[in-house]
Amino acid sequence: MFGGPLQLWLLNHLSTLEIAAVVVGGLVIVAVAGGTLAHRRYPKLAEGEHNDMVGVLLGMFGAIYGIILAFVVVTLWTQMQDARSVVAAETTGLAQVVRDIRAFPPPEQRQLNAAVSGYVHRVVETQWPLMRAGKADYAATESRMDGIYTVLQSYEPATEREKAFYGQTVADLNGVVAQRRSRIAQSGQELPPLLQVLVYGGALLIIPFTFLYGNTSRRAQLFFVGSVAALIGFSLLLVLVLDRPFAGDLSVDPGPYRQGALAQFW
Repeated sequence: MFGGPLQLWLLNHLSTLEIAAVVVGGLVIVAVAGGTLAHRRYPKLAEGEHNDMVGVLLGMFGAIYGIILAFVVVTLWTQMQDARSVVAAETTGLAQVVRDIRAFPPPEQRQLNAAVSGYVHRVVETQWPLMRAGKADYAATESRMDGIYTVLQSYEPATEREKAFYGQTVADLNGVVAQRRSRIAQSGQELPPLLQVLVYGGALLIIPFTFLYGNTSRRAQLFFVGSVAALIGFSLLLVLVLDRPFAGDLSVDPGPYRQGALAQFW
C-alpha cells in the first residue's frame, strides 16, 4: 500500500503533518463513507442482530493486529535509534582521527585533513541524498575513503609518539569504515513484504468489520467507525515514518558531520 517508491515519495515530498492528513484523514473518510453506504444498502444492520459475532471477531482480530503493530513499531523505533547511533559513532571516529593527526608533521596533517574534508563533504552532499532516496550506494564515498587510507599508508611515523598516534588513527579509521557500511546498509532497508501485508492488509480487514456493527444512532455508529479508523491510521502513520530512518521529517540528520572537530571543514 505505502511501501517502496510511494513511501519514499511521501516521506521526501510531504511533511509529517501532511502525511498524517493523507493517511489518517483518508482512512477516516473512507471508513465513514463505507459505513454509511453499508447501512444504506443494508438498513437492518442498524438493528444490531450481528453485534455479538462482530464484537467477538473485532476483539480477536484487534488483539492479533495490535500485537503485530506493537512489534513492528517497537522494531522500527529501535532501528531508527540504531541508525542515529551509527552516525554518531562514525562522526566520533572521524573527529578522533582529526585530533590524532595533530601529532603528525604539518605536511601529513594537511593531506589527511584535506582527505577527511573530502570524505565528509561527499557523505553530506552526495551520499545523503541517495540515502534519502533509499539507495544503498557504497561507491559514492568509496574513493574518498580510499584517499584517507592512501595518505596514511604513504606516511612512515618516525618517533614513538607519532607511532602511537598513527596506530590509534588507523584503529579509529577502521571503526569509521565499519560504521559507514552499517549506515549505508540501513539506508536501503525497509519493512519486509510479509510484515507490510500484515500491517496494511490487517487495516483493510478490520475496518470493514466495523461497518457491520449495528447502532440505532447513525452518529454513534459513524463515530465508532471513524474512531477505529483514526486509531489504525495513526498506527500506520508511525510505521510509515519510522520505516525509513534516512527519509522524512523524522529522519536521521547529517548535522553531526558539521559539528565538533569536523566543523572546520565547513
